[in-house]
Amino acid sequence: MTEATHQNVLSFPSTKVRRYSQCVLPTEFGEFDVAVFRDGDVEHLAISSGDVRRAEVLTRVHSECLTGEVLHSLKCDCREQLHHSLKRIAAEGGVVLYLRQEGRGIGLGNKIAAYEKQQEGYDTVDANRVLGFGDDLRTFEMVPAMLEDLGVQSVVLMTNNPLKVEGLRSYGIDIVRREPHLLEPHALNRGYLDAKRKRMRHLIDASDLE
Repeated sequence: MTEATHQNVLSFPSTKVRRYSQCVLPTEFGEFDVAVFRDGDVEHLAISSGDVRRAEVLTRVHSECLTGEVLHSLKCDCREQLHHSLKRIAAEGGVVLYLRQEGRGIGLGNKIAAYEKQQEGYDTVDANRVLGFGDDLRTFEMVPAMLEDLGVQSVVLMTNNPLKVEGLRSYGIDIVRREPHLLEPHALNRGYLDAKRKRMRHLIDASDLE
């Protein structure tokens, strides 16, 4: 599936994002170049493999999910998406931008409060709304500066979220095409994924959730 390219990358670079530290990190998925970027008081990670100073770099823009990635929560598919991204860039080359935006931007404590609302019967969208938050409060203003520092010219984006594609393009990121990023669902996250499909426009086929 090929999507039209929009503006050139880095039309709106953030001036406050700076590389702070870097190292080569061996992991169970492979060896990565890891760079930490400071964005005000927040630190984001760029995890890359191979030569990314080029066009059409396989890219995942991934937001932090402590409950899924550290505690192995079964309410979402965040850990599986992150691990799949790391496996792909280890094999094919590319970059994962790991953004510290827990709970679609509402923070860890509020995310746990939203989980409590889900226990009362709200889905992932309405749980945020009943707490007074928007559906998705993440921002991507730090991404252009991170990609510029890495030398990435354009990206092949791993995502199911068309709003993420639109958001990144609004900051001038040249997305050559989108690649689906759906992992095998299970009984405890199927409702979460279905809410994303129905209410947040995620490009997930209903048959994939059966």
